[in-house]
Amino acid sequence: MSLSENDDIEVISTEPVEAEESTAAQNGKQESSPTALTDLVEQPAKVMRIGTMIKQLLEEVRAAPLDEASRTRLREIHESSIQELQDGLAPELRDELTRITLPFGEDAVPSDSELRIAQAQLVGWLEGVFHGIQTALFAQQMAARAQLEQMRQGALPPGMSLGHAHQDPEHPEHGGHSATGTGQYL
Repeated sequence: MSLSENDDIEVISTEPVEAEESTAAQNGKQESSPTALTDLVEQPAKVMRIGTMIKQLLEEVRAAPLDEASRTRLREIHESSIQELQDGLAPELRDELTRITLPFGEDAVPSDSELRIAQAQLVGWLEGVFHGIQTALFAQQMAARAQLEQMRQGALPPGMSLGHAHQDPEHPEHGGHSATGTGQYL
């Protein structure tokens, strides 16, 4: 399944607010509402496409010797990739990306090693972002499952089964049992 650039992805947070507030109170800090990692990537499809392209490009240039023209082109691709990535990120990640990526000199053509290091650094950073998003999504799924299980356990009174919830307690003769009975066989 592929996502287009215009796909809207809505992530519903199920993290308990009370736990965050009590943790902040215990640490003696007043924190504003923490930003979920999944909210830091404003355009996930774009970031994934660029990340995949950068990773593939790094694989291709590992084995090939680069002349001056190809190093210049790779430098341009690297710089434009960073610009495009910044467009798809929230300000917090945009600032982090700016801090960790050092620009190449304006006039100098970077060496093979400089380019490969810069590309590998960018790929590593992107993989860290992707792993963080996957971890956050997994945690949300687990929280949603726990919440659903709590709802299931608290939804039915003891002794009532799902099969009899639709029966009318006023007319037990229709199903043979009233809805408040202890079960199918009793």
